[in-house]
Parts: sequence; C-alpha cells; structure tokens
Amino acid sequence: MALTREKKELVIKVYQGKEGDTGSPEVQIALLTTRINQLQEHLKVHKQDNSSRRGLLKLVGQRRRHQEYLKSKNPDLYKSVIERLGLRK
Repeated sequence: MALTREKKELVIKVYQGKEGDTGSPEVQIALLTTRINQLQEHLKVHKQDNSSRRGLLKLVGQRRRHQEYLKSKNPDLYKSVIERLGLRK
C-alpha cells in the first residue's frame, strides 16, 4: 500500500519550497494526504481490515500534528496548503 517512487517524487516536486526540500511541513502534509487517500480507497474494498484502519488513524494523527505546527509557524502557507489539498479546517 506504499506510494510508488514516481508518485512520491511528483508530490514532493509540487509542494517543495526549494530544490531538495523533502522534510518541510507542507511536503509532509501532502505525502501523508496521498497515503491517507490510498488507504481510504483500500478500506472501501476491504471493510474488515482493522490493522490498515489503525494505520490510517495513525497517519491522520500525524498529519494533524504537522498541520498544527504549520498553522502556528506560517498561517498563510497553512491556508494555501489546505486549499490546494482540499482539506477541511
């Protein structure tokens, strides 16, 4: 259920601030969102896969922490990332 290398590189390219930026909160939020969306699709088919559901909840918590950090450090960037990813808040 992991991201393919090509998909991950594409997400990083779209959200990175400068060349080689893979650890910034906006990149991490985008990568987590991509993985969360993949897991949601998996769980629509495999409704009783509780271990994947638990992993999904952990990813959602991780993404929330990154969002709170970004919101406290740079609210304008936070708003733009949320809009680009189509997230609520």
